[in-house]
Amino acid sequence: MNTGLKITTFAAVLAAAFGTAYGVGQGIDPVVADSPPQHKDEHTRPAPPSEQAGGHAGHDTPPAGGLQISEDGYTLDLQTPSVTAGQRAGLRFTVRDDSGRAVTAYQREHDKELHLIVASRDLVTYRHLHPTRAADGTWSAPVELPRAGGYRVFADFTPAKKNARNLTLGADLAASGPYQPKELPAPATTARTNGYEVKLSGALRPGRAGELKLEVSRAGRPVTDLQSYLGAYGHLVALRSGDLAYLHVHPNGEPGDGRTRPGPDISFTATAPSAGSYRLFLDFKHDGKVHTAAFTVRAGGAAAGSGTPEGHAEDGHGH
Repeated sequence: MNTGLKITTFAAVLAAAFGTAYGVGQGIDPVVADSPPQHKDEHTRPAPPSEQAGGHAGHDTPPAGGLQISEDGYTLDLQTPSVTAGQRAGLRFTVRDDSGRAVTAYQREHDKELHLIVASRDLVTYRHLHPTRAADGTWSAPVELPRAGGYRVFADFTPAKKNARNLTLGADLAASGPYQPKELPAPATTARTNGYEVKLSGALRPGRAGELKLEVSRAGRPVTDLQSYLGAYGHLVALRSGDLAYLHVHPNGEPGDGRTRPGPDISFTATAPSAGSYRLFLDFKHDGKVHTAAFTVRAGGAAAGSGTPEGHAEDGHGH
């Protein structure tokens, strides 16, 4: 689609044309977008240091998810199919089992029962959100999307059921309003966000594990006291350009005790499901605030990232 094309009325019915959606969770978490606000992180209780289900522990990268709305008998029921861009709205959804009943019991992973990721089809807007669950199994969260267009909602969870595996279900949400897509940012090895600079090295390899190393600095000096955020020193989400296949990996050597890390670098072991372009989103915590750095990488070659200029992360974040 010509990036100059503008669609003055982008309703939910047009979301299918773009094949995307934007989901939201409750407390607003890391986001990449226009001038993201900083926020205090209150979720400091670390997750157990034991291996997480679904490959969420360090070296084991789970297979790409988020491409299906139903899997293993579970379905993501998004009850808010559309919102208006630039206006705050309530987002509601439910995870249902194969009998149609709302799921009300989950395993806690990284201090949460469910992690909600929201990304625009052009991978410029990103948010890591944590919604609130009511007793009847309905999840809800306030959301305000800055740009019209199609978004994808990713619900990352593990049911509290014997032998249940971690799942990532995806659904579409439309944001109405004047629409103008953006191009995928070009690859680079440095990203800037809220006064921090993050450098990326290593390689994202298709079909086999590769190490990605991210080093955080501020004002030209290494940050040597990164803090634990949701039981880890950093969280990394990778989304494949085109279909938004989802990967969620955690760093090698998770803390498990909530203490600060004596170093500026975080390393991840990840496997890309295929060659192609991916957008990486790193969430890290320092001085009680959570920040997001975004990179564009090409699987199959040396890792390279592209971050929006300092103060211009697409979307703001919060919890």
